[in-house]
Amino acid sequence: MNDRLDPSLALPDLAAIRAAQARIRPHVHRTPVFTCAAIDAEVGATLWFKGENLQKIGAFKARGASNAVFSLPDDVARRGVVTHSSGNHGAAIAYAAGRRGIPAWVVMPENAAKVKQENVRRLGATIRHSAPDAVSRAAVCAEVERETGATLVHPFDNAAVIAGQGTAALEFLEDVPSLDVVITPVGGGGLLSGTSIAAKGVKPGVRVFGAEPANAGDAAVAFRSGKVEPLPAGKATIADGLRTPLCARTLAAIRANVDEVATCSEDAIVRAMRMIFERMKVVIEPSSAVPLACLLERTLAAPGARIGIILSGGNVDLDRLPWQPFR
Repeated sequence: MNDRLDPSLALPDLAAIRAAQARIRPHVHRTPVFTCAAIDAEVGATLWFKGENLQKIGAFKARGASNAVFSLPDDVARRGVVTHSSGNHGAAIAYAAGRRGIPAWVVMPENAAKVKQENVRRLGATIRHSAPDAVSRAAVCAEVERETGATLVHPFDNAAVIAGQGTAALEFLEDVPSLDVVITPVGGGGLLSGTSIAAKGVKPGVRVFGAEPANAGDAAVAFRSGKVEPLPAGKATIADGLRTPLCARTLAAIRANVDEVATCSEDAIVRAMRMIFERMKVVIEPSSAVPLACLLERTLAAPGARIGIILSGGNVDLDRLPWQPFR
């Protein structure tokens, strides 16, 4: 680990990401890489897509959760882990804890989708409800920590989680070492942070871009300002998994290693998602479509480049596809 004077900014280095890769290998999939000439023609570049939509629990989050859980010493791990999440990270922690045979608690907002709550329960975690705000969520997590001795595993403000997320980029560059650019979605910044550290460590000349919806465009602003910025007020996005602000740790990684962060419109997200469904026959959630959406709108551009996109997840509600009327 690259330990700074301020422990809140401690970040993994390439060695820590390689160690994470070895640690989690028995617990996660090595996901496939896809190509699509018809999409290449739309953006004027050659694209490769890393299929984390086919990962355990349907998202890259299984990597970071598994690394954090399996990094804990036995005497700490046996007391269990706790996290807060309304979706993929909670399922990932439940999965990883189940693999290690330790208890897990997931603090979920009381209005979280029932299907997501059932998924967390099915994977063996105990759900504790909070009000749908950060203060209540933190209070309930702290209560679980006091009652059980469980260790908090934050969804992205955690060096072991970031190291685990970086393993997807290691695999990607092993499979496609000629990549000029790697793009990931950015919400809290764990995936982009880990990707940027891994990619620049393996191939210093590679460019790393972050992509987010304009309606959740805090990271693009923070990238320029150098400080954590709030989410845009009063706006919603279909890529709701990205509606999370950065933290100081992820902002430090992104400012040190990422070349550009760009935003896209909601219409472009829908267009990109549908394009991947129709032309690649691949099921992705809206957050996964955001990098392609930025390329389609030319807010990110690398003409003629060899571009790698991490498809971050595939947990989409097929009854509520964004190009269909809601039922």
